[in-house]
Amino acid sequence: MSVKIQTLSGYFHEYQKSVIEPETFWDRIAETFHWKKRWNKTVEWNFEEPSIKWFLDGKLNITENMLDRYLFTAGDRTAIIWEPNEPDEPSRHISYRELYHMVCQFSHVLKDLGVGKGDRVIIYMPMVPEAAIAMMACARIGAVHSVVFAGFSSQALADRINDCSAKLVLTSDGNFRGAKKIGVKEVVDEALKQCVSVEKVVVYRRTGQDIKMVKDRDLWWHDAIKGKPTEIEAEEMDSEDMLYILYTSGSTGKPKGVVHTIGGYMVYTHFSFINVFQYNKGDIYWCSADIGWVTGHSYIVYGPLLAGATTVMFEGIPTYPHAGRFWEVIDKYKVNQFYTAPTAIRALEAFGQDPLLPFDLRSLKVLGTVGEPINEEAWHWYHDHVGKNKCPIVDTWWQTETGGILISPIASITPTKPSYATMPLPGIQPIIVDNEGNVLRGNSVEGNLCMKYPWPGMFRTTYGDHKRMHDTYFSQFPGLYFTGDGVKRDEDGYYRILGRVDDVINVSGHRMGTAEVENAINEHPRVVESAVVGYPHEIKGQGIYAFVIADMTDRTVANLTNEIKITVNQIIGPIAKPDKVQIVPGLPKTRSGKIMRRILRKIASGDYDNFGDTSTLLDPGVVEKIIETAKEG
Repeated sequence: MSVKIQTLSGYFHEYQKSVIEPETFWDRIAETFHWKKRWNKTVEWNFEEPSIKWFLDGKLNITENMLDRYLFTAGDRTAIIWEPNEPDEPSRHISYRELYHMVCQFSHVLKDLGVGKGDRVIIYMPMVPEAAIAMMACARIGAVHSVVFAGFSSQALADRINDCSAKLVLTSDGNFRGAKKIGVKEVVDEALKQCVSVEKVVVYRRTGQDIKMVKDRDLWWHDAIKGKPTEIEAEEMDSEDMLYILYTSGSTGKPKGVVHTIGGYMVYTHFSFINVFQYNKGDIYWCSADIGWVTGHSYIVYGPLLAGATTVMFEGIPTYPHAGRFWEVIDKYKVNQFYTAPTAIRALEAFGQDPLLPFDLRSLKVLGTVGEPINEEAWHWYHDHVGKNKCPIVDTWWQTETGGILISPIASITPTKPSYATMPLPGIQPIIVDNEGNVLRGNSVEGNLCMKYPWPGMFRTTYGDHKRMHDTYFSQFPGLYFTGDGVKRDEDGYYRILGRVDDVINVSGHRMGTAEVENAINEHPRVVESAVVGYPHEIKGQGIYAFVIADMTDRTVANLTNEIKITVNQIIGPIAKPDKVQIVPGLPKTRSGKIMRRILRKIASGDYDNFGDTSTLLDPGVVEKIIETAKEG
């Protein structure tokens, strides 16, 4: 068992040790895992290149620490509880022994299809246990998985396949999402028209809808596993070998392939999971995320299964078939730790307390939030009505790039404060700097959130483009990792995340680069130019507001607006579809051609006064024109 903090004084003690002697601290935690060969050196790093390596020359296989180590001591313990989209469809309870056999069996499928160590495999699937099985099977044989959220468009999928030159795609016939049945295989077929690297496609039957199977390329999951052995030796991997690539939006148009490696990620996800959520043997833990996002990787699959936990996978949505679905599932499985997004909480809060009344929720011990800072009103509703004033809320801050939670209360140990992520976990060394890079010391300061020392779960590169990693995260403040977030440290030393300071919008907890959305909008033949900003949205946290210059010949505003939304939906997916589209005569540009986005952000939020210095604008009058059209709309 990893180091588990049990008191507030214990937290301060461990934190101090982790800062003074980080190598000794992480050695002690890493030694609790099974290694085929112990590491020679704990850490080697610099933030100039950047280069980060942990547990150098250590040999292991992460799945042995998730599955094999529990076979004899806890083989009958439930590893995964799967709750389907429809409440009346049977759920599935998969034990650690059953999961081990299923992972080994699918590992044979991958090998028989020519997938080997280092090959990339795309997983574009619904929230079914087989998606997690596929991830672990890749890790078992040394292949690199890249999960793509199955709501992304064929173009977005193709971009990701091509970027990592994937050899295999794992998908389904379709997905259930609430009352909808969504075609998935057809999206893959469309994407593969642009991809030359993919050799095979394995299709999991989920919805039973008719699909086209391409001869000599496509095969059914159930046929592929038939007769395959249920044992396979785990591939010996180096600690710094790639575990997975996960694509995330940035401030430039092309998604970044964030790379996580095996040893450090294993150590950190387990450590953060058991501490933040105070997981105890026998607890039932539920994270409601999709495994297409990093939250699902770290806190549905890897973190919980490394801890021998029982993890719930939920296929549905919070409001189907009724607004009490979350609470129904919590009571059904007697969930102890529940981890979800502020967006979901705000959406359910809008239904009032009535959907909560039929459920007692007495099993809950810990509530968590992820993806974005939770506003104070939603925090209180969650605490009072879901947690019945007895469950601590862990308001977690972290990123795809960090691999795991960095700043968060430790449940029932750290005193909480609404809308504050509170304090860093042991091993995490945050630093606040101003825009010139000067360190802001002490409390009651506000600036840019950076990290001055690496941690094991930190990403290692952006796939195929290491310079992009440097330019995005390490160039603005040399010698520091810049998170891209603004932060406030209050008089108690607590951290409050203020949101992105770059051109990235946090929509329902998912990052969307403004450039990526603009590029999609600009694909419409009538669009001349566009600028996208975030604005306050009562459910999503931030919505997407698009200012568009367009040729309106033979077009109404309503028609063009709808066409633009459809275009974005087709190129990226529904998650990137603008909430508001405003047709404008021009954009506020400086004489050097740069769009002054702070003006657009104020207009998008309904603030039409005090734009500050606009003397550098090429045409200051364009601001009034944009305000006029905003008021008209």
